[in-house]
Amino acid sequence: MGYGDLIIRSYDAQNDRVRVEDLERRCEVGPAERAFLFTDTLGDPVCRIRNSPIYKMLVAELDSQLVGVIQGSIKLVTVHKPPKDLFRVGYILGLRVAPLNRRRGIGSSLVIKLEEWFIASDVDYAYMATEKDNEASFKLFVDKLSYVKFRTPAILVNPVSHRMSRISWNFELAKLKIGEAESLYRKFMSSTEFFPNDIGNILRNKLSLGTWVAYPRGESWGYSEPNGGVPSSWAMLSVWNSGELFKLRLGNAPLFCLMYTKSLRLIEKLLPCFKLPAIPDFFHPFGFYFIYGVYREGPLSGKLVRTLCRFVHNMASNSKDCKVIVTEVGGSDTLRLHIPHWKLLSCPEDLWCIKALKNEGRNSLHELTKTPPTKALFVDPREV
Repeated sequence: MGYGDLIIRSYDAQNDRVRVEDLERRCEVGPAERAFLFTDTLGDPVCRIRNSPIYKMLVAELDSQLVGVIQGSIKLVTVHKPPKDLFRVGYILGLRVAPLNRRRGIGSSLVIKLEEWFIASDVDYAYMATEKDNEASFKLFVDKLSYVKFRTPAILVNPVSHRMSRISWNFELAKLKIGEAESLYRKFMSSTEFFPNDIGNILRNKLSLGTWVAYPRGESWGYSEPNGGVPSSWAMLSVWNSGELFKLRLGNAPLFCLMYTKSLRLIEKLLPCFKLPAIPDFFHPFGFYFIYGVYREGPLSGKLVRTLCRFVHNMASNSKDCKVIVTEVGGSDTLRLHIPHWKLLSCPEDLWCIKALKNEGRNSLHELTKTPPTKALFVDPREV
């Protein structure tokens, strides 16, 4: 590489925690004309993968200086590629390289080292997610490391207001027991792309606040009863409290954005009858709820999804620091039409890229990526 020896090794919390947090802060500093999100890991740099079945964090050292980090997790998911549907996949996230040490091959070395761990763990596919316009990430993974475009899900973000959303009296809402929720997910969503085989572990995690269903008033919810079924229209979703793991804060925001936010908040306080949509305070650390496992059936299911989302909003409004509700759906999924969100805050096309790590997978990867995506896509809350 033309410089000192690069050492890549496993993360050591005792010796690396402070240095990794410092690297994260340095990497979050963006150009003056552009805002960015700063992530506060609350003293645990591994928090974003700690709830995954298998995970690893690698650090890169150069001349005794920590210059890069990367994280990865492994799980068993549904991938529609005959003759089987379940595959081990490795997710890559949290790639950071110190600003003064970029363009030296450190990022690619970290990815390759993580791929070696995937291969040793019998992983079939590695995948990653990035912003569609992240040119540096695209060049590294697609142009240099042979990843290919896979899916373009939409990230939907809805700000939380202190005003409660109206819940229609035409619908009933019920919280499910974990066992019933797992049974429903396995029956109705197990064929969904990237559905995690350990869905029960996700639902039982303390960060999962629960699973709720909505259905028309006058009908009964009898799924868990002997010979019971589901109503003519119904919807369900689950909620994950990401704010317990890490906080976000908006940095480098333009002055006009600060003034606009404060002005709206002042008008809302003085003239509440106008009911203006106030922007939450994103300039101090805040948490968020992530909605996952959204499913619907029946002619009224769109309205039922929207009702459930309003219910989650009211939950979040009672939370001390939850400022937004986030969900992610397949790029062609019409669910986005029924999930409240602000276009200004949302991302219509996130980019997932994938790479086969086994010879037999490489032969069929072209077919997998060229197949039209299924509408539904299960986004694991542990990887947000």
